[in-house]
Amino acid sequence: MAIFDPFKLRHKPPSIFPTTVKTGHVFSVVAKFFFTICTLISVMIFSYIIFSGCSDYQRIADHRRFGRDNVISTTNSSSSAIGQKNQSSEATDISHIFFGIGGSIQTWRERSRYTELWWRPNDTRGFVWLDEEPPLNMTWLPTYPPYKVSEDTSRFNYTCWYGTRSAIRMARIIKESFDLGLTNVRWFVMGDDDTVFFVDNLITVLSKYDHNQMYYIGGNSESVEQAIVHSYAMAYGGGGIAISYPLAVELVKILDGCIDRYASLYGSDQKIEACISGIGVPLTKELGFHQIDIRGNPYGILAAHPVAPLVSLHHLDYVDPIFPASTQIDALRRLISSYKTDPSRILQHSFCHDQTRNWSVSVSWGYTIQIYPSLVTARELETPFLTFKSWRTSSSEPFTFDTRPISEDPCERPIVYFLDRVYEVGSNQTLTTYRKHVELSDAQCESPEYSRVSSVEFIDISLAKWMPALWKMAPRRQSCEIINGKEDSEYVINVKIRHFNPFESVSPQS
Repeated sequence: MAIFDPFKLRHKPPSIFPTTVKTGHVFSVVAKFFFTICTLISVMIFSYIIFSGCSDYQRIADHRRFGRDNVISTTNSSSSAIGQKNQSSEATDISHIFFGIGGSIQTWRERSRYTELWWRPNDTRGFVWLDEEPPLNMTWLPTYPPYKVSEDTSRFNYTCWYGTRSAIRMARIIKESFDLGLTNVRWFVMGDDDTVFFVDNLITVLSKYDHNQMYYIGGNSESVEQAIVHSYAMAYGGGGIAISYPLAVELVKILDGCIDRYASLYGSDQKIEACISGIGVPLTKELGFHQIDIRGNPYGILAAHPVAPLVSLHHLDYVDPIFPASTQIDALRRLISSYKTDPSRILQHSFCHDQTRNWSVSVSWGYTIQIYPSLVTARELETPFLTFKSWRTSSSEPFTFDTRPISEDPCERPIVYFLDRVYEVGSNQTLTTYRKHVELSDAQCESPEYSRVSSVEFIDISLAKWMPALWKMAPRRQSCEIINGKEDSEYVINVKIRHFNPFESVSPQS
């Protein structure tokens, strides 16, 4: 039985010319050939005439992909089209992000100091949206973002009895920003006037996503109380909301009607989430957006940061300074000094064990280090200390992440070190030094094991900078190890942070 082979012809193809050539046949073939050529030329000319005049068709196609600000103009359309395609393939940078900062004249005088920490004049793009014109005696400093006054919102309904109508104005920042018609915008990012953004890390996070798609990106509240009242599914506005341009195109069409539809919702972020929900786009959660819906000391959260770039911090007027014996602004400047030397690594949490000393080491780079005179499990070390209370009721629970209590036994607490100095060494190296912190009011542990740790006054960390491209890989915490030799001082130890070795686990060996 013959085997069927699909790659072999089952019959002999006919010849183009007959085997017996006659004059009539030659004339017929030539005529057919000439007719075919003429037909092809006619089709090409007709197509050129039809489609060269369809600038609106091309404009609509590009509008759907790149958005209104990138629509090809009627003049020099071919060169513009090439430019837009090249632009779309470029890596996202600071010029592609437009910030809408919600503020008011009443809050700006005090909170402008937060925005000044991260705003980069001539680099960052955006506006502070105010409720009224600044008074004549108020100086608008060159270190401030430019401002705009929000439109009147008196025509909108607002029925939330415990909220304020400013939520409407804040919700419309995305629309009023969009309506400015600015070009080359890939992302609209909203925040409050007391939000501190870490812009390099914001760029790193947004670069993971295709800005030609509809994305709604941000983080949740830390307090379950807040999530129950507001939502688990929304990006909390103070922590920052990032909306891609294509989503903004759809959102601004329905926003005003949607604001009236959700008149009973408390906040601007609730209203925005409800409107985006109608478009069918869910929240994409990023762990580096921090609403800071807590009271008290944020140390526990910052000392055990999740494996994600630090993007934002909010509500800093409502928590203790992040460094002891400091104002909040000076404390933030101290953190930002280490952030500027290695943006991608700031607050990255590493931990390890030194079994020769029977120590556990926990590092929040650029901020703090903890040393325990015992071997503590990895699961405990990655869990934040409960140094704070909930936002609404100042309770010790519940939160949207795990916490662990601080032991009343001083011998079970770690020795704590805070950032002292940061240096840039060469083109790709940093050196950070951490000094021991002692609260005089706390009871001290008298055990010999604790005393050996307590004799360490400084910790030095020298390492290569964290490359942002690592955040495009599967997330993994780094490890560490103490590298002091016998000849080194007992008062200073050196800690090395590194990637895990093959088959390595941060677990005490039995």
